[in-house]
Amino acid sequence: MEGSERMEQLKGTTIIAVRRNGSVAIAGDGQVTQGNTVVLKGNAHKVRRLYDGKIIIGFAGGTADAFTLSELFEQKLKKFSGDITRAAVDLAKQWRTDKQMRQMEAMMLATDGDKIFLIDGVGDVIDPEGDAIGIGSGGEYAYAAALAYLDASSGMSAAEIARKSIEIASQICIFTNTNIIVEELKAS
Repeated sequence: MEGSERMEQLKGTTIIAVRRNGSVAIAGDGQVTQGNTVVLKGNAHKVRRLYDGKIIIGFAGGTADAFTLSELFEQKLKKFSGDITRAAVDLAKQWRTDKQMRQMEAMMLATDGDKIFLIDGVGDVIDPEGDAIGIGSGGEYAYAAALAYLDASSGMSAAEIARKSIEIASQICIFTNTNIIVEELKAS
């Protein structure tokens, strides 16, 4: 199976990043599943802060792979003095070219409060065109909900939109629950 096909088939979580009014929030649910039938855990923390709290990441996919990638990303952030763009590109390049890393089944969203990046093993570092992006099994549902909230000019903050978007995804996606972690950063 090619990398892009493998990335599209990731199941087990929903992660959304939303930018609004000078801040970015990343939210994720807490469900960990085994296959298509067993919920192993409902309160996993798939959204976390790195680099002394200056960067937020959210990851979807295999747990061990996601933790490995978050550790590698933090090393890249240190190497490039917190430059999220250079760290993301360097991680994607290593991920795409390293034989062992290419087998990792995970995706990551990262923000410094200004930029948002989707980083995957195919070598993609995508800065979304708009103010939201979702990954994981319920990512498309959360993304659609976030776009609707953003378009509606509700008075909601980035964090509120991110949380509500995961809640909506949890009503549709069986791999997403309502144990939601939200982290938010203001633009620098």
